[in-house]
Amino acid sequence: MEKIKFTFEDTGEAEEFFVLEQTKINENVYILVTDSEEDDAECMILKDTSFPDDKESVYEIVDDDRELMAVVDVFEELLEDVDIEM
Repeated sequence: MEKIKFTFEDTGEAEEFFVLEQTKINENVYILVTDSEEDDAECMILKDTSFPDDKESVYEIVDDDRELMAVVDVFEELLEDVDIEM
């Protein structure tokens, strides 16, 4: 499982997450990340909000309920053995 480091813009602190899956929906890239490789780990869905010419990707937590539910459904289909609880 790939592990990537995120630096929080507001605090400058960095944290590493494991990337479980990535998908593209309506030209938007989403990643499903977790802080642990354990079975009952917490996860987040992040949306890439960077521009094509940006040197680094910028991700934001998906907090719109409709968008979140649509993306959760896609990730559950991609990861057949994973059940995402809200």
